[in-house]
Amino acid sequence: MRADIIRIYKSVHTWTGIVCGFVLFIAFYAGALTMFEEPLSRWAASPARAALSPLDRSPQLIKETLAARTDARKEFTLHLHDEAQIPARITWTKGRGDRQPWTADYTEDGSLRVVQAKPSGLAQFIDHLHRTGGLPGDAEVTEFIMGLVSLAYAVALVSGTIILLPSLVKDFFALRVGKNLKRMWLDAHNAIGIASLPFHIVIAVTAMIFGLHDKIYDIQEKLVYNGNMAQIMKASSPNNAVRPDKQPADMLSPQELLARVRDFAPEFEPVSMQYRAPGTVGATVRVSGNDARFMLRREGFLLMSPVTGQIVDTSYFPGKQNSWTEPVSAAFSLHFGTFAGEPVRWAYLALGLGGAVLFYTGNLLWIETRRKNQRGGEPVLQTRAAYWLSAGTVGVCVGSMAGISVIIAAAKLLHAEWHMPLYYTVFVACCGWAFWRGAARAGAELLWFAALATLLIPAATLWRGLPGHAYGVDIAAVCFALVFIRLALAARRRQVSGVTASVWAPA
Repeated sequence: MRADIIRIYKSVHTWTGIVCGFVLFIAFYAGALTMFEEPLSRWAASPARAALSPLDRSPQLIKETLAARTDARKEFTLHLHDEAQIPARITWTKGRGDRQPWTADYTEDGSLRVVQAKPSGLAQFIDHLHRTGGLPGDAEVTEFIMGLVSLAYAVALVSGTIILLPSLVKDFFALRVGKNLKRMWLDAHNAIGIASLPFHIVIAVTAMIFGLHDKIYDIQEKLVYNGNMAQIMKASSPNNAVRPDKQPADMLSPQELLARVRDFAPEFEPVSMQYRAPGTVGATVRVSGNDARFMLRREGFLLMSPVTGQIVDTSYFPGKQNSWTEPVSAAFSLHFGTFAGEPVRWAYLALGLGGAVLFYTGNLLWIETRRKNQRGGEPVLQTRAAYWLSAGTVGVCVGSMAGISVIIAAAKLLHAEWHMPLYYTVFVACCGWAFWRGAARAGAELLWFAALATLLIPAATLWRGLPGHAYGVDIAAVCFALVFIRLALAARRRQVSGVTASVWAPA
């Protein structure tokens, strides 16, 4: 390939990576952690929650809840498993801005207890960081921006692959460790990028679709549906499979409905039943669950009539999806890693963390390329761009990791409304520290802070003395803290004994 074309692609790859690298680092790091959303939710759950009432008492519980609370008659969810993060057997929300769930269950003496729950919201906020790349503001706007970022990210992938084609076979397995740190980081960057290229293509394309779907719908509205898209989508929604009829009607018990689901699909594992308009002729129940043999949108579900027990819609049910819902579910499953069980979950964790490393090393390479070398023993003044980018790289990357560690540690003490201000306080403080101290000093200092913040996670468990909780989170936190300590020591060594004519050397 001609050298001038290679230069063009290299320039495109470099600048798309620089512009998008910061938010993509946060999105990948937070996204890797969301692979274990349930353990995080269990770890943060209140230890004071009593065991849920037996499932065989759910018919009476449903009847008493509907009699006591009119706001539950529109819609409620019956949870089938007893997990620490589930506050009660029945939950519902009032809607219209009040998204705090209400709960209903039996107390030890058999009386009905209805209270408003206060879930930690930890896992949901980390997922929010993943979807928005840590950008503050309205989620709809920030997710659209992330769609544009994902589009640029796809361009960077294509241009980077074209750049590497001439030397791919020769250098793919090369990792030259030595005094030439730029060469080492370049080898690591290329190896991670090529080895995980299929994963990154999937993430880039699906994230672009998720972020830009409103604009895609607008184009379809004009070109395909002639202004009737809203009516067509409403008519095809599973929720409209049963005509609304508010006449009172007795419902079958949850056990009878679940027995019919087992007869229909023995391998399907139900986890919840969402009732709409319960106690009426037009009631529906959405039975959600998992089937490891299929690719699903987090969970699959079918729609039933709780009055007759008839299955009325299977468009999102594993193995029964139609030509539209099947590729949509596959896209969600590929992006979130909700297929093939634990091996894929751990693989996505590693690939997500590797993606974060990819964007960090990309910035390092840009900085090292523009670092001025010392000549004749004279002091060297580094470029302003190299200084600010190096400080920003340290502040954003380490600050986001430290911020996430802090909110995880604080999840046992604070309510959900504190996660966002606490995270952004830590993040902004770390960025400010990096710009004030410079990349060389702040690199080691902030990594020590990140290690300390991460060790606060098992410390919170010990302080609370919570037996039976998700200790896997504490073990993972210790491992992450050890990595941060190792990196802090390496950053300190480079600061003291590295190349003096470097943005990583102290001023």
